[in-house]
Amino acid sequence: MKIDPYKHKERFLKWKEKVGENGISGISKTNSDLILRYIHDMEHGLNISFKSTKGCRSYTRLNTLKEKMIFFAKKFREIYDLDDITAISEENLVLFFSRMRKGEITRRDGKNYLSTNYFVRIFKAFWHWHQKVNKKNGDEILDITEDLDARSEKPDWVYLTEEQVRELCRKAKYEYEVLIMFLFDTGIRSPGELVNIRVADLYSDFKELHIRDEISKTFGRRIKLMICPELLKEYVKSKDLSNEDYLFPINPPTVNKYLQRLALRVLGDKKSLAGQKYSELTMYDFRHCSCCYWLPRYKSESALKYRFGWKKSDKIHYYSELLGMKDTISEDDMFIDTTKTEMEQKIEKSHRENEMLKERINSMEEQMKEILGLVRGLGEKVRQ
Repeated sequence: MKIDPYKHKERFLKWKEKVGENGISGISKTNSDLILRYIHDMEHGLNISFKSTKGCRSYTRLNTLKEKMIFFAKKFREIYDLDDITAISEENLVLFFSRMRKGEITRRDGKNYLSTNYFVRIFKAFWHWHQKVNKKNGDEILDITEDLDARSEKPDWVYLTEEQVRELCRKAKYEYEVLIMFLFDTGIRSPGELVNIRVADLYSDFKELHIRDEISKTFGRRIKLMICPELLKEYVKSKDLSNEDYLFPINPPTVNKYLQRLALRVLGDKKSLAGQKYSELTMYDFRHCSCCYWLPRYKSESALKYRFGWKKSDKIHYYSELLGMKDTISEDDMFIDTTKTEMEQKIEKSHRENEMLKERINSMEEQMKEILGLVRGLGEKVRQ
């Protein structure tokens, strides 16, 4: 059974039971009925837009959808006095997300919303569902989401060099030292993949890790551990763990709080090169740092994508931002393949010509020796 560290399934089912009879509180009945119909369809894979992946949505996704749709219902009521999400005009919709991106529409704590593009994509998915449902009833609905700005805004994160990672380990508690090096070595998704790793998933004397299909967000993979095998071996032995035991039975929020206190104590409250303060370090930042570490060490892009469980190449830049890279070009790299071939041909031709010249010189030397012998013999006859 896959561990769900944030209890997405439990949370969704509890919410679904709560709103089953009386609807969603705090919004109009029109919006409540509409959102519940939408969430029901997404739960079962119904009326999915042709632009989207088919099938049932995960509990993680369902929780996100219902939270964001309730957010839209409340905000549209507050700003535009609308009790029906679908009644918003195209102009007001574009203005809403524009103001959100500029910080004119803020969170309850007064801070700007992060990743406005994520809100945009969720509303676009809802609208396309709305279009499809109405089309089945013979009504054509215009796509008012075409001009929405869905450009991604990558949030800041904490960048750590290899030396900084090792410095944290030296000052960390033993269990956290092992965890940090495991996260840095594997680049594993945390907490989702991390908390589901069992001792039995370690192979070849702790030098290989199998991330199973059923616990991965994308695909299963078997990767080599190059930094932490000895630490892991000692850790499993000291904890007396069996094959079926989970390697890191952790509470993610507790771990993140510890990492933040540790980073503040060891590295200070400065900003890292990726924009976020060291004191805001989380487990997931180690996936970014691991990508930066392995990027210059892997010879092929496909092998790097396999290690991290990525299907698309753009994830490499997204996670690394090319931090920690250095210029490795050499004089030999200045010659492109065709130029190198031409030069090699010229060198080979010159080499052949030198060999031929040597042969001619050797031949001339032999001839000179013969001539010299004849001259000496003639001189001896003259003297006689």
